[in-house]
Amino acid sequence: MTFGQNDAMLVPPDRVTTRRKLLSRAALAGASLVLPFGQASGQTPRSSLNDGAVLAGSLRSSPEARLIAVYRAIAAGDRQALPLAAALVRDVPGFQLGQLVYGDLLMAQSGTLPSFATVTDGPPAVREQLQKLRAEATRRLGSLREMPPPGTVPEQVLELARNVRHVVVVDASHSRVYVFAQQSGGLQLIRSFYASIGRAGFDKEVEGDLRTPLGVYHITSRLDDQQVEELYGIGALPLNYPNEHDRRMGRTGGGIWLHGVPRVSYVRSPYATEGCVALANDDMAYLMRELEPRRTPVIIADEVTWVRPDTLSSHRAEFRELLSRWTEARSLGDRATIQALSTRDFQADEGVQDRPLKTLVRAAAPTRQNRRIDLKEVSIFRWKRGTEVTVVNFAEVVAGETRGLVKRQYWGKEQGRWKLFYDGVTG
Repeated sequence: MTFGQNDAMLVPPDRVTTRRKLLSRAALAGASLVLPFGQASGQTPRSSLNDGAVLAGSLRSSPEARLIAVYRAIAAGDRQALPLAAALVRDVPGFQLGQLVYGDLLMAQSGTLPSFATVTDGPPAVREQLQKLRAEATRRLGSLREMPPPGTVPEQVLELARNVRHVVVVDASHSRVYVFAQQSGGLQLIRSFYASIGRAGFDKEVEGDLRTPLGVYHITSRLDDQQVEELYGIGALPLNYPNEHDRRMGRTGGGIWLHGVPRVSYVRSPYATEGCVALANDDMAYLMRELEPRRTPVIIADEVTWVRPDTLSSHRAEFRELLSRWTEARSLGDRATIQALSTRDFQADEGVQDRPLKTLVRAAAPTRQNRRIDLKEVSIFRWKRGTEVTVVNFAEVVAGETRGLVKRQYWGKEQGRWKLFYDGVTG
């Protein structure tokens, strides 16, 4: 969950001056950070920041949007590139990529920019840091062409309850966090942020492997800057890793958060944490302010597949029918049907965690016999990576009552049939 050393700490003090000189040489040289702009953006160089969707939801005044404006100006040969870069580093001095581009522009203006070959001759720490900055630049510029097509949603969201305001999607292989809001017309993309993931990549399996987990998770709580170390910046939103599917698969570890960065930095390189997802503090402040613990899903995928909502209708109908059968059996106390719909290793989290299946099935029956049970505020998420899993959140309300238990279920496919392997109370 923690970071490695601050990038500035990687370089010995006696090499700081050399490091600064070398880091200011790359972006406009032969292997420039600027050159990929036209291909990455998929837009004409003179496209304006006011076209409404530079980062499809990111504020146009954000440091990232301002950096993109610098790239656009450079690609267009606009002399405003230098003053734009100067203003950016003045306002956000910890933004190392902004500092690099500004240094390059100054060197280019003076006519002293060397070839890229000179940069490769620098100390290992400098070359490593330059490589990280190039990777960050590539991810940021790539986001311009990789944004979700209008009207699409992540394939994992089959149904969303009305009381769920946001869905967070982490595209781990592209260092991107997308925030969707549930609006009258469905899910709408409202924010897009650059983010760092685990130093060893993604697909966490065991504790300490420095990987970010993949799956459907939920925010469990909110930790402000008084509750976390400076390492995590302004705060954190812990996730419920390992979830019940992870445990069933034997995955270990914990303490996976969305969190900020130390205030001396603006962001981290794409692969920099011990498994968490880290964002710039101003981006994290937005998440902490807007996202609701216990209700907000966080989908972490290696690469997100975006689909139109109507393509999910058959999967949604299939699972709605299955939930109806399960609910009917619960209402009638039909243990045979409940058992037929459950796996042999089925578990429930209602104070009966490790009892045999027949005891758990009994615990799953309503406390008042022959009273109808309804499922309210239903959200359905699917996950398919190796195995197929469906996660269902709902409020279980007995007829005649106004409130019920808030629960989460995990269903898995066995020999082509959906079986319930976990049923538990979440709040």
